[in-house]
Amino acid sequence: MDDSETFVSYHKALMELSHDSGFIRQQRHQKLSALASLCGRLLGVERVSVWFFHPGRDRITCECLYDIHEEPGARQQNVSSTNKDLSPVNLYRSDHPNYFQAISEERILAVNDARNDPRTSSFKSNYLPSVGIHSMLDAPVFDGSRLSGVVCLEACHPRNWTLPELSFAISIADTISLVNIYEAWMSSQKALDFISRFDTLTGLPNIDSLKERVVHLAKKVLKRQKGSLALIWIDVDRLKAINDGLGPQAGDSVIAELGQRLKTLRLEGKDMLARIGGDEFAMLIRHQTHAEALNHAADQILRSIEQPIRVSGQSLGISASLGICLLPKDCVEPQELLRGAEAAMYHAKNLGRAQATVFDSAIRITAQSRFALERELRSTISNNALDVFYQPIVDQAGKNLVCMEALVRWNHPLRGWLSPIEFLDIARGSGLMYALGECVLQRVCEDWSEASSSGIQLPTISVNLSAEQVLTVDLPDRIEEICAKQKMPVSALQFEVTEDSIQGDSGIIEKVLERLVKAGAELAIDDFGTGYSSLSRLKSLPFSRIKIDRSFIKDLPNDENDCAITLSIIGLARGLGLSVVAEGVENESHEAWLLERGCDYLQGYRYSKPLPFTQIIDRYYSG
Repeated sequence: MDDSETFVSYHKALMELSHDSGFIRQQRHQKLSALASLCGRLLGVERVSVWFFHPGRDRITCECLYDIHEEPGARQQNVSSTNKDLSPVNLYRSDHPNYFQAISEERILAVNDARNDPRTSSFKSNYLPSVGIHSMLDAPVFDGSRLSGVVCLEACHPRNWTLPELSFAISIADTISLVNIYEAWMSSQKALDFISRFDTLTGLPNIDSLKERVVHLAKKVLKRQKGSLALIWIDVDRLKAINDGLGPQAGDSVIAELGQRLKTLRLEGKDMLARIGGDEFAMLIRHQTHAEALNHAADQILRSIEQPIRVSGQSLGISASLGICLLPKDCVEPQELLRGAEAAMYHAKNLGRAQATVFDSAIRITAQSRFALERELRSTISNNALDVFYQPIVDQAGKNLVCMEALVRWNHPLRGWLSPIEFLDIARGSGLMYALGECVLQRVCEDWSEASSSGIQLPTISVNLSAEQVLTVDLPDRIEEICAKQKMPVSALQFEVTEDSIQGDSGIIEKVLERLVKAGAELAIDDFGTGYSSLSRLKSLPFSRIKIDRSFIKDLPNDENDCAITLSIIGLARGLGLSVVAEGVENESHEAWLLERGCDYLQGYRYSKPLPFTQIIDRYYSG
């Protein structure tokens, strides 16, 4: 055959192999063996090997070898052909610098006389003569633009490599590159599937996996008209106090330990254990749902959790509140099973924690009210119908308005004005915090624009950010977009975050906060002293203001502990170059004590309660 016919026959054989369904289903090492075998047989070379580069690029290791002198066909190999031991064959850059440079710079390395060619002669001392190699044809394997390996063809006789052979070697290397990319993609898909279906801290299924399992089992129960399910909702009591006192790492240790305990707990009918929230687990029980069995299960769960946990050198006593709901006794829809168990858990907490409550009609009424409020809140947010009140922040004179904090309010059609304490827990539990925060910001921007169009220059407006917002990478883009629509500069805003809000992924939080500052906004840390934050973390974030929580202000100047804490916070702020705002200033004694100690700004009912926008304008800008 002439070169053209040879070229076509080579590539036809490669296409037939690479598109064969059996080849596609094979494991990676089997694919490499098949490709090496095909290459050796078609080109009539004695040895074909596949090598991979280590991350440091200091060596390559043989992972597959076809040798015509061995059994017919290729084989996966980490075996040295010279000594037949099981040691991996490595070639080091330090021993063969010319070869490594050539394979890195040349698209293909065609060597007719390997023993005398300067690129490969370094192999002569202990490799080429012993194996009998005369000619080599090496093609680099790339993963994208990164050199990741080499395909090496070795002939035991002098050989001038033809153009079809050169092209075929490159095609084999490119096919291996595609195999590597596919394997990497499959690996990432598996990792993504794990992340999307399992909790990374405990390794347990997550809420989505639990929901799928509940739906599947509920369908079987309802279709067969026999069997039953029980869902036990487990909420760890006061985990926030552990996070505040010992740090989030301690809280993670507690959750991981409890997850392991619950996982190894042997209970009749136990079907699935899932971690469904920061401090919440759920256990699904099949068939064993009569009262005696469930009471026993609840008792075992509570006993397991109550065993002391050693964290950070301290022995912690832990408890949990349990809610139990049954299908089909209490409900027939899978979602109702989860909601009912959650409602029963909240009822157990209200009764005093560390106990289990079974869903009943009274709880149903309470749960229905809660779920109705959730639906109404969701609708209110989607219609941008929440209201914003503003509370002044004044200077040391107590008269000049230097800032005002935007505080969300909900004018419920039946319940009247609701303060955040009445609906924020519902928003947080329903995944509405990000949308709620965006709704507040839109209203603030609208109010600022209205004032600006009337010739009123408002002071900086302080807006609270939730943990859900500061952990969202595109938050700064969204804020700039909302401000731009109302022609409001981002520099007219100050954002407040609590200590607890900055305990998540530090990389994301730092990027988000730094971008907000770069856009012109100021940052304040809110409720300082009530959460957990290390000084190094506080120092690394771009805050310009600290707000002392009202809980430390209310008993000033009579409570020595509150005085000491407040003085410490003021001193810390001074050391970090931050200004200080005291919240909850209600009387003259509060004001006098704080001003004497150098507090920069004051906020509280002594100056004004939170007011609707129109009243703020009338109070400070009319007449």
